[in-house]
Amino acid sequence: MRKVDNELLLLLGGLFILLMVASLIGFVLSRRKQNDTIANLNARIRAWWVMCTISVIAMLIGPIGSVVLFALMSFYALRECVTLTPTRRGDHEALFWCFFIILPLQYLLVGIEWYNLFVIFIPVYAFLFIPARVALASDTTHFLERCAKIQWSLMIAVYCVSHAPALLMLSIPGFEGENIKLVLFMMIVVQISDVLQYVFGKLWGKRAIVPKLSPNKTVEGFVGGILSASLIGAALFWVTPFSPVAAFFISLLITLLGFAGGLCMSAIKRDRGVKDFGAMLEGHGGMMDRIDSLCFAAPVFFHVVRYFYS
Repeated sequence: MRKVDNELLLLLGGLFILLMVASLIGFVLSRRKQNDTIANLNARIRAWWVMCTISVIAMLIGPIGSVVLFALMSFYALRECVTLTPTRRGDHEALFWCFFIILPLQYLLVGIEWYNLFVIFIPVYAFLFIPARVALASDTTHFLERCAKIQWSLMIAVYCVSHAPALLMLSIPGFEGENIKLVLFMMIVVQISDVLQYVFGKLWGKRAIVPKLSPNKTVEGFVGGILSASLIGAALFWVTPFSPVAAFFISLLITLLGFAGGLCMSAIKRDRGVKDFGAMLEGHGGMMDRIDSLCFAAPVFFHVVRYFYS
């Protein structure tokens, strides 16, 4: 079990208080009025309790717990992505490699901190292997489209997400052994940005940013959620190696990337004619619906921290 220092304990305590406040607000709203928005909000809060509890326990166990947690998240997200994209018999063996060989190997590389191979394993070796393996099945129908779908699913659900636990491998002067705080910082800022965009959008949202793609994403929700989450990130500078100003701009960067990730995942769902990637989490849809923001934010956050602070 990982030793919990005062800063980490304070951060976890703040997260607990935030969830308690959200639960209280949801309870009061449900007693005063019942509608789909309030029901959805309470479902999201319940799902947040489950996800946060599992995440905190895994992270407190140590690096192995974090790697296993994100590997499982990638597995379920990859399954949801593949389910949305029709496959042919010739794809099945390539998909077997994706789920049971490439995914575990990617997280093994994270666990043993082999950065040089971790960073190129999927975008180079796996991306070349997949079309070769599909070609061996001798099925050329929509060959390019099928390979691209598998590669994109692997890239977004496995490669990008694996950069979150990869933060633990970074060596930051004066911050040794504290990298778990960076993982929590990133997850809190990105996920609270999603929540605040939802809240601001419901309260004051009028102008949709991309009406045909995601009518629920409004200009007011975007501006209010992004700026509020960035300010919260700046206020959390004390658990990171960043200055308050750097924490604000890094938070602004990853929240913008999180928004872009959510938008791209919405485009995929719109293309496939579905509302959610799955129904794994009540109020949140599937795993990919919950980590869509993280997919875009995690790799960029990892490399920014590595370049400027490692």
